[in-house]
Amino acid sequence: MRVMRAVLISLTATAMWLPATASAQGQDSPQALRQQIDRLRADFDAMQKEYRDRLSALEAALAAVQTPAAPQPAPAAAQAPPASPGLQGPEAATLAGLQPQGAAGASKVFNPDMAVIGNFVGATGHNPIAPEPAMQVREAEASFQAIVDPYARADFFTAFGESGVELEEGYVTFPALPGGLLVKAGKMRASFGKVNTFHSHTLTWVDRPLVTTNLLGGEDGVNDAGFSVARLIPNPWIFLEATGQVYRGDSEGLFHASQRSDLSYVGHLRGYHDITENSNIDLGASFARGHNDTGVVDDVDVGRFVTKLYGFDATFRWRPLQRAIYRSFVARSELAWSRRQQPDGLQSAFGYYVSGDYQLARRWFGGARYDASDRAEAQALQDRGISLLVTYWPSEFSQVRGQYRRTMYAEGSDANEFLFQLQFSIGAHGAHPF
Repeated sequence: MRVMRAVLISLTATAMWLPATASAQGQDSPQALRQQIDRLRADFDAMQKEYRDRLSALEAALAAVQTPAAPQPAPAAAQAPPASPGLQGPEAATLAGLQPQGAAGASKVFNPDMAVIGNFVGATGHNPIAPEPAMQVREAEASFQAIVDPYARADFFTAFGESGVELEEGYVTFPALPGGLLVKAGKMRASFGKVNTFHSHTLTWVDRPLVTTNLLGGEDGVNDAGFSVARLIPNPWIFLEATGQVYRGDSEGLFHASQRSDLSYVGHLRGYHDITENSNIDLGASFARGHNDTGVVDDVDVGRFVTKLYGFDATFRWRPLQRAIYRSFVARSELAWSRRQQPDGLQSAFGYYVSGDYQLARRWFGGARYDASDRAEAQALQDRGISLLVTYWPSEFSQVRGQYRRTMYAEGSDANEFLFQLQFSIGAHGAHPF
């Protein structure tokens, strides 16, 4: 626009100057005046063409910058690329300033969402059967999650602890297969009950219930490498989902594969229904089967012994819409039956827990849990426990929790402990199943 304005001013001044000049030089003939006008018109056309060329070059350069491209190292300030031919002054400065920003924005497309969650736990009191350290970083979970392509996404969760590093989960999900199937492949927590699918930082308690410790293999639970296939079952009444899973057959403390054919199998049926606009209920039934480690003595296979698990879980949630950030309540319970074959006979053990968590204020929660569970290897031994909890959430990125736990072990020993937990997270961590 500045160029066009200058051309118009020049034409006006020239038109005023031409008659006086021609009269002074005696060239006031129409032919001489026409020649002057023709020269001015030619100069104007040349300037207009140059202006259009510069404008087109600037628009093309801006379009190239705004289009996502493969990330490239940012050039040093002393080696800045030259401006496009024909671009000078403010146009060249604008283009030079936009180019690095566009490259930096495009480079983030190739990075997964990454996060780290720290889980610091302290314990005080007396526990003669299963004592815990006075203080420990129980786990630091690093997550890497991203879309692989239009047909799959990948999730990796690595647990760093004081005893070492392990891959907690690492799997790829195919959500858009024919027939409405949801398929996963990799290492993952099995869909047995509710607590088994939860990572440690998503629990509403510092520890896991006794039924998980005694019957489901402890902290890791049913966690192995394999395939998972899930499908919604259409019906006019409730949300219904069926899941079938096949694993390698190795879950520490529960299943052990001494041969390649010793696979383990898990099935889960989940039903969900909204009771009112403020409440809902979630029910599930589970089954698992695999070989256990009692058939191997001193690395010698002495028999083929199998463990079967049956489970039932129920969750009730209440959250009033008008006061959702101040009041809520979650009641949860799981029951599990273990039928474990051993050289000394079949051991049939049963365990369960019942818990409730109430939101007292925007950042304060209170809860209680009761546990009772036989031991998988000895059905005659039963442990029981009770816990009271208080949780404070400074923000969605941190939480502080205190838990009083009393455990009555089958050996006749009682444990009274106070557990303290501090959790904190950095980065973008995707949501877990609830």
